[in-house]
Amino acid sequence: MAYLGIDLGTSGLRALLVSDTGTPLGSTERHYAAAHPQSGWSEQDPADWVAALEGAAEELRAAHPEFAGLRGIGISGHMHGATLLDASGAVIRPCILWNDTRSHAEAARLDATEGVRALSGNIVFPGFTAPKLDWVRTHEPENFARIDKVLLPTAYLNHYLTGETFADMSDSAGTSWLDTGARDWSEMLLEAGHMRRDQMPALVEGSEAGGTLRPDLAARWGVNASVVVAGGAGDNAAAACGIGTMNEGQGFVSLGTSGVLLAARDGYHPAPETALHTFCHAVPSRWYQMGVMLSATDSLNWLARITGAKPAELTAPLGESLQAPGRVRFLPYLSGERTPHNDAGIRGSFTGLGADTTRDDMARAVLEGVAFGLRDSQRALGATGLRLERLMAIGGGARSRYWLKLIATALDVTLELPAGGEFGAALGAARLGMVASGDASVGEVMTAPAISEEIAPDTALTPAFDDAYTRFRAAYGPTREIQ
Repeated sequence: MAYLGIDLGTSGLRALLVSDTGTPLGSTERHYAAAHPQSGWSEQDPADWVAALEGAAEELRAAHPEFAGLRGIGISGHMHGATLLDASGAVIRPCILWNDTRSHAEAARLDATEGVRALSGNIVFPGFTAPKLDWVRTHEPENFARIDKVLLPTAYLNHYLTGETFADMSDSAGTSWLDTGARDWSEMLLEAGHMRRDQMPALVEGSEAGGTLRPDLAARWGVNASVVVAGGAGDNAAAACGIGTMNEGQGFVSLGTSGVLLAARDGYHPAPETALHTFCHAVPSRWYQMGVMLSATDSLNWLARITGAKPAELTAPLGESLQAPGRVRFLPYLSGERTPHNDAGIRGSFTGLGADTTRDDMARAVLEGVAFGLRDSQRALGATGLRLERLMAIGGGARSRYWLKLIATALDVTLELPAGGEFGAALGAARLGMVASGDASVGEVMTAPAISEEIAPDTALTPAFDDAYTRFRAAYGPTREIQ
């Protein structure tokens, strides 16, 4: 038996084939581009996703005989995208992606509508799906009139695989049409966004079966016609499944281009005023919350670019012995910020520079600024009653020992480093396929990877970091204060 996990990313698709024990058998990637027809616009042709999926499946089929024993498929992917289908199932226009900001005015209108935050559990960000459709209604009325179904990117691939229109709760929670606490489409939210329930896909849990593989695809792929396609998940929920972040108090920090602090929740605890995202998890009766900062390793990459160095050349001179924060301070808002500011216009800065300031001082300040940005998200999570004592650390930035020690101390948490192997969104998607097929339970497969090392806070430096964080927060000004 084998299971296929698909991670549909913004720049490429990754496919992972695993055995019935969850052991990786093989993986492959396909890449594609986004179009930017105007400033702030970001679109993709769903046909590129299908071509990538077909190519990846064919490669895995040719390389791994186990593919013939495929039992289940799960798909994860980038959230919030608006894929519009007409009554014949044809794509009306290119998908408007999560990082498209054209609908900022529509987002502000929806966010100010009474009851929207209370029902959705979230601020209506311009990247969410509902304001995109309101933009289409205003600026492309002929396209809006043709809409029969609106599908998120993962739901579109589900539709391609099965012929059915269904979506999971975790992905749907990022539309601003879902009553996130009730795990159902909200008539009030749909009406506010000028949409109807019949234009929405059917809702299933991510670990439930949404449909079976189309007979023609099953024949072409050389697999049984009863292959189950799971509800799937949004990318971060799938990553949580892959790393075993399922229960209250479990969480991870991801140091990628953006920074994410994510925690699983056993109950529903929305706090939209903090700019936290509160979404359904990919399994029943659970939710997750995350704080998102837009420039994490991107801040270090920016400094590397303007100084003519590589990121590793900036961090290597810092060594592994943690220092107290220095005089130089960095605000990591190079591309705006989500948590806690919800401000696309806010920008970064260095302060405390002097004639004696070195490149090492600036590099250390950047690492500290990102750590304090993550502490903002931790503070927001704390406002919901959650205390995180341990976090898994993943992402490219986790290769810097100094940065890990700094984050552990700034957040006063122990960081756990996973041992080598698979633990990302593609594995989480494959696990959802395993559960949906009936071959395993959530408790059996949604487990954490082996831990190679733990990094504890440097308690001797805690007071210095607390004081530096207070000064970091003071730089917001009164309008930037976390609620």
